[in-house]
Amino acid sequence: MKTKKGKFTTQTTIVVMVLIVAVVGYYCYLVNRSNRQVEERTLTTVENILLRDLENNYPPTPKEVIRYYNDIIKCFYNEDCSQEQLEELALKARGLYDQELLDHNAWDTYIFNLEAEIQDFKSNKRKISNISLAASTDVDEFTQDGYKFAKIRCGYNILQGRESSSTIQVYLLRKDSDGHWKIYGWDLAENVGNGQRED
Repeated sequence: MKTKKGKFTTQTTIVVMVLIVAVVGYYCYLVNRSNRQVEERTLTTVENILLRDLENNYPPTPKEVIRYYNDIIKCFYNEDCSQEQLEELALKARGLYDQELLDHNAWDTYIFNLEAEIQDFKSNKRKISNISLAASTDVDEFTQDGYKFAKIRCGYNILQGRESSSTIQVYLLRKDSDGHWKIYGWDLAENVGNGQRED
């Protein structure tokens, strides 16, 4: 009888210990999952935009390139960024630029002009209220001088106090040797003629 009682006590102890370990393990899992969810919820708009890895997750189409570029622009002009965040965003924007555009916009000049534009924009209490990007079917792709190009229109609504204004930009993108669409340049729609193209 003593042996059975001792055996029963040992089995009970093992079962209780296993249950305790399982409960503690499950509790730790729930706490960690909850903490991760809180961290994800508290990411700012700027932090979310900066998370994109352009090396491994480059936007696949001209429209997606401009969509991501617009997300960066909204962060520049609508969000309160630290100097470090501003420079990180600027690097992301430049990661979308064609090499020729980069060659004509050295970093020091680029960041100086960008900071001045942002300061002017915010000191005049302006805000980008809406961005409307052309549909994928409205992307004009063509070949010229041996390169593949794409043109896409994008509308911007700017709010200044109660006044609203709008402008339309035309972006020109060029496909690079890696097959990535890169921003070659842009201009106001009224300055862009139909132009000739080679198909």
